[in-house]
Amino acid sequence: MGKKLNYALQQILAQENKLDIRNIKYLPRWAILAIDIFIILLANLLTVLALRDLTDMFYTLLTLSQRILLILAVNIIFFFIYRTYAGLIRHSSYIDALKLLLASFSTFVTLLLLNYTTEAIIGERIFLVAGLIFYFLFSFSMLFLFRLSVKQVYEYFKRAQKSEKLQQAVIFGADENAISVAGALEIEHPKRFNIRGFITNDRTRRNIRILDKPVIYNGFKLSEEVKLLGASAVVFSEHTLTAEEKLVIVEDCLENDIQVFNSPIVSNYEDEKAVSHKVKSLQIEDLLDREPILLNKENKRQQLTGKTILVTGGAGSIGSEIVRQVAEYEPKMLLILDQAETPLHNLQLEIQSKFPSLHFKPIICDVGNKKRLELLFEKSSIDVIYHAAAYKHVPLMEENPHEAVFVNIAGTRNLSDLAVKFNVGHFVMVSTDKAVNPSNVMGASKRAAEMYVQSLYHNQAKNEKCTKFITTRFGNVLGSNGSVVPLFRKQIEKGGPITITHPDIIRYFMTIPEACQLVLEAGAMGNGGEIFIFDMGEPVKIMDLAIKMIKLAGFTPHEQIGIKITGLRPGEKLYEELLSDKSKTLPTHHKKIMIAQDEVGDYEYISLSVEKIVKSANKLKSRKVVAKLKELVPEFKSNNSSFEKLDSINLEKKNIQRKIV
Repeated sequence: MGKKLNYALQQILAQENKLDIRNIKYLPRWAILAIDIFIILLANLLTVLALRDLTDMFYTLLTLSQRILLILAVNIIFFFIYRTYAGLIRHSSYIDALKLLLASFSTFVTLLLLNYTTEAIIGERIFLVAGLIFYFLFSFSMLFLFRLSVKQVYEYFKRAQKSEKLQQAVIFGADENAISVAGALEIEHPKRFNIRGFITNDRTRRNIRILDKPVIYNGFKLSEEVKLLGASAVVFSEHTLTAEEKLVIVEDCLENDIQVFNSPIVSNYEDEKAVSHKVKSLQIEDLLDREPILLNKENKRQQLTGKTILVTGGAGSIGSEIVRQVAEYEPKMLLILDQAETPLHNLQLEIQSKFPSLHFKPIICDVGNKKRLELLFEKSSIDVIYHAAAYKHVPLMEENPHEAVFVNIAGTRNLSDLAVKFNVGHFVMVSTDKAVNPSNVMGASKRAAEMYVQSLYHNQAKNEKCTKFITTRFGNVLGSNGSVVPLFRKQIEKGGPITITHPDIIRYFMTIPEACQLVLEAGAMGNGGEIFIFDMGEPVKIMDLAIKMIKLAGFTPHEQIGIKITGLRPGEKLYEELLSDKSKTLPTHHKKIMIAQDEVGDYEYISLSVEKIVKSANKLKSRKVVAKLKELVPEFKSNNSSFEKLDSINLEKKNIQRKIV
C-alpha cells in the first residue's frame, strides 16, 4: 500500500510539471516591495534584540515604534530611488545586488546624518550608532540572501528537470558575446540547451574556465572536440569567422551528426534576456554568403543624392533592394515602377515607414507600354534608371516566348530609347548569367536586350549629355522570388522530398544586398557600354546544397527527407557561365568586379532584328519568335526544349548573318 501511495504521489508531482516552481509566474513589483518591507522590518527587530543583549541605554527622544517607522520610511524612499523592486528575482544579477547595497548604505548615511543633526540642535540623538550599523548589516544581508535563495531554488528546479530532453551544446567562441549567449541559454525556461563548455580559436583563452565550464582551443577537428565535451550541437557566437572558415567547420559538424546553430550579437544585458529566443538553426545563406564587398559610397552619393531615380521592376526581390539602398542616399525623387500591384503596395508601406522624409512615387506600369512610359519621362526629369524589370523563370518563358519578348526585349528597348530621347544620365540594366551562351528563351531574350543597349550606346553621338548604358551580369540570388533555397526550405518543412532536376547541376550564388550593391557600384563607375561581371567564387552543386539544408534542419538525407531527381526542365542546363567563349575581362578598381569585353554589334542590324522579333511576338507565333531570336543571338542553343529543332538551321545562312553583323 505504501509503495502504491508513493508511486501515486510521484505521478502527481511529475504530471505536466504542475507543481514545478519554474511554472510560477513573475511576481508583480508591489509584491516584491511588500516582501522587502517585511524583510527590513524583521531586520529592525533583530537589531533591537541584538542591542538589548549589549546595553540597556537607549535614547528617549522617540519611542521604539517611532524609531522603527522612521527607519522604514527612509529605507522605502531609497527603495523607490534605486528601484530595487523592479528586477526579476529569479534573474537577479550583480547589478541588483549593487542597487540593494546603495539603498541600504544611503539609508544608513541618511539616518546617521539625521542622528547628528538632532544632537546638534536638540542635544540628544535618536539612534545608537551601533544600532544603525547593525541595521545596515542585517537589512542588506537579508535582502541579498532572499534574492540569492530564490535564484538558487529556481536554478535547482531547472537542473532537476527530468521530463525535458536538453540538447548538449558547446559555444563556439569565448569572448564577451559568447559569455552573454551562454548565460542567456542557461537561464531560459523552458530550457533548450545544456552548455557543456566553450571552444575558441583564441590561444590566450584556452585551458581556462568560463561560467565554471571548460574552454578548449580549436586545434584540430571541431567535431572531435565537441564530442570530447559530450555535446551534440554547436552554437556559433564567433562573428569574426570568414564564410570559408565557417563552411569548413559546418561541413565537419554535419558529417559527424552535430547540429549547428547561430546566435545573435548581444550588445547589453537587457538584450541578453532575449538571446535564447534568437538562437536559430544555421541557415544555408550563412554558408553561401562571402566576405562583404567594401565599396566607396562617395561616388554613388554624387550620382544619387538630390537626383531623380527610376527603378523598374521596383517591387521585385532585386528591384526592391535597389530601392532600399538608393533611398539611403536621399535622392530628390525616387520613382518605383512595377506592374505587380500588391508587392508594390507592400513596398510603398515599407518605404513610408523606414524613410518618412523620402520623396517617392509608386507607379503601376508595364515596361512594354511605351506611351505610358513616355508620359512618365515627360513629367519627370530622370537622372538615373535602374532597369530590373524582367521575366526570369526559365520554364515559363520557354512556354511563353512572346511574353519574354514583350518585357525583356521590347520593354528594355522602350526604356533605353526614351532614356536617349530625354537625356537620362545613366541607364543601368540588370542582366543574368543565363544570357551567356543561352540555352533557353529567357536567357536569349536578356542577351538580346544586352546587345541592344550596348549597340545603342555606341550609336549615340558622343557628347557630354549622351546616356551611359551599363549592364550588370550575375548569377542566382539567394532568397529572390523563385530561388531554389526557399523552395527547398518549404519542401523540408513539408517533410520532403526535395526535388532536384539533375544530380550534377551547379549554380553560382550571391545575396540580394550584394547583387544590388554591385548594380549601384556599376552605375557609378561605368563610362558607358560596359558589361560588369562579379567574381562569385566557386559554383555550388545543387545536390550538395540540398543535403546541407536537410542536415542543418536536423534531418537525415535520403532517410527522413528524401531527394527526388525530376530531370532537367525545358531550357535548363547543368551549369551557367558569366563569360562567353569569345569574351575577355578587364580589371576594375575592385578585385571582385570585372568588365566583360563582348563584341559590340551593329546598331542598325540589331535594331532591325529586334523589330522583327517583336512583330513576331505580336502575332503570338512562338516558333517564329524563337527562330528570329536565334538569328540575332547565334550562340543560343536550345536545351531539352521543343525549340531544339530550330538549331538545325542552314550553316550557310548563319555565316551570312554573322558577316552582316
